[in-house]
Amino acid sequence: MRDLLREVLEANRRIPAAGLATLTWGNVSGVDRGAGVYVIKPSGVPYHELDVESLVTVEIETGRVVGGSLRPSVDSETHRVLYQAFPSIGGITHTHSTSAVAFAQARRDIPVLGTTHADTFDGPIRCTRDLTPAECERDYERNTGVAILDTLDGECDAVPAVLAASHGPFTWGATAMASLETAIVCEAVAEIALRTLSLDPSAAPPAHLIRRHHTRKHGPDAYYGNLSERG
Repeated sequence: MRDLLREVLEANRRIPAAGLATLTWGNVSGVDRGAGVYVIKPSGVPYHELDVESLVTVEIETGRVVGGSLRPSVDSETHRVLYQAFPSIGGITHTHSTSAVAFAQARRDIPVLGTTHADTFDGPIRCTRDLTPAECERDYERNTGVAILDTLDGECDAVPAVLAASHGPFTWGATAMASLETAIVCEAVAEIALRTLSLDPSAAPPAHLIRRHHTRKHGPDAYYGNLSERG
């Protein structure tokens, strides 16, 4: 558990360093499936003031705070919905990074416009539906998670990111740090897409090129990178 706390702390500290947040906008969590809990940034605490003791531990099943003396991030319930729905998720990052938020506020998916996008995401980063007035009035953060589930339709691995409409990106991965890395890529491809669309609103890459770039990094025939040999 101590290792998880340190990882979540480090991932949160890297959010502003990566240019993904202004002030306290954003949060990272990481899960311990065996213990049935996740660790998340406390609400409203500046990143430079975070330490292991300030992090908050929450039960996945009940949402009850079981560790830490502060309140969890206001987005904690959205994280919890995703952890409940997808056992493969080990960490979640939410930011208000500029370019990804621009797509979210326009209620537009981030389209696949080139190989940079395809290297990580097997398809567009989709934007959720708008929440209803009733969903905003009661259980807003949980309903944000429900809208994300509606958008993902049971699939979270091919494209480990989503845009909450008029809000911002949520990304995930096998660990807290992996989810942060996905958030960095999400913002990068959003910025590239904005620039591309400003030059050519009808830009569309060859499908075979996109498929080649994704499969060389993902799936049974992947060959990108080098694995260290042990033993």
